[in-house]
Amino acid sequence: MLQAVQGFVGTLPLPLLLVVGLITLAGFYLGRAMRFVRLPSVIGFMLVGVLLGPSVLNLISETLKGSLDFITNIALGFVAISIGLELSLSSLRRQGLGIILIIIAESFLAFAAVTAAIYLLTRNLPLALIFGSLAPASAPAGTVAVIQEYRARGSLTNALYAVVGFDDGLAVVIFGFAFAVARSILLHEHGAAPEALWRLIVLPLLEIGSSFLIGGLIAAGYRLLVRPLAERRDIFILTFAAVLLTVGICELLHLSLILTNLVVGIVVVNTQAPALTEKIKEELTEVMPLLFVLFFILAGANLRLSLLPALGLVGVVYIVSRSAGKMGGAWIAAVAGRADPHIRRYLGLGILSQAGVAIGLALVVKQTLTTLEPWGARIGALVITTITATSIVFEIVGPILCKLGLQRAGEIGGQSLKQRES
Repeated sequence: MLQAVQGFVGTLPLPLLLVVGLITLAGFYLGRAMRFVRLPSVIGFMLVGVLLGPSVLNLISETLKGSLDFITNIALGFVAISIGLELSLSSLRRQGLGIILIIIAESFLAFAAVTAAIYLLTRNLPLALIFGSLAPASAPAGTVAVIQEYRARGSLTNALYAVVGFDDGLAVVIFGFAFAVARSILLHEHGAAPEALWRLIVLPLLEIGSSFLIGGLIAAGYRLLVRPLAERRDIFILTFAAVLLTVGICELLHLSLILTNLVVGIVVVNTQAPALTEKIKEELTEVMPLLFVLFFILAGANLRLSLLPALGLVGVVYIVSRSAGKMGGAWIAAVAGRADPHIRRYLGLGILSQAGVAIGLALVVKQTLTTLEPWGARIGALVITTITATSIVFEIVGPILCKLGLQRAGEIGGQSLKQRES
């Protein structure tokens, strides 16, 4: 029956804009319906994507998803620049050394926990290193969507912006080192000549350095162009153009669009007058809800429910060990850095989402190892299947736990618990 419906829908010659309009309408209302069950709207958006995607009705086919990929990239660009605009040096100084310790600890403890757990399960060190190297990567879009939907404000909210903003950059570095070591071990075990270790390590560092350079240059140009503008509408148009330009350059040079746009936002917020940055943030707040609707619908369409039965023991161990590493690392570092009690208790709940960056790195693993037949293809297939399946879990659970943490910290609605009690 389902195949018949998919076949019928797939033959309908629907124009692209008609489909976009339909999915936006469906996402909007199902997102609103989530309020009745006290879940974040992003869960409703993803449900629409799952229902209309290849897993069920196939209205959002693989071909259509390819045509709409630019929306995902634009949304991620806006997410990243909005995070950067929250990371002024003064706010980071107020958070102190603790926030740096948290970013380092939650990333490295996630790597260590997953590596150890997968090794104990499989006794395969290269495979354990590969899975461990994918664990630190997070998905900032879910966290930012929840923060903006509930107008969260407070110490926990500020810490979440900083952590999800920076840990993807650190994740790329960890992946570069760990995957280089894992690949060298695999090549040695199978009698092949390993690549130069320095080359595999330098490339991720070069990518991050290039992202900082490009982001800094675009931010410098933006600063010059935004100064004579007074109207909020004009400022938004310039900001929109800057994000598109940054995303396009990142696609051209194969750089991290999240990290590059993050740098643009950080430079702008730390070099412009507070009144101007507030105007930029207010204008972004107006457009972000629409981008979130489309982004999470497309994210839901990419969640292949058929992969869930293939999750297996490796996937379960990955989910448990990554969650323990992320949450445990955040708690240990927050305690050591004497962070705010709300950060110590609830930060770990807001940083579990995982999707795009991890899947992208898993694809790098698959593409790199596929040429090393036959063992390389088997490892690559296992990694991409497991990471894609576990991302379904993290993308659903992550926003729910993020809302729970913000709620318990009393930061929902922009008012801290202490303010309410007073």
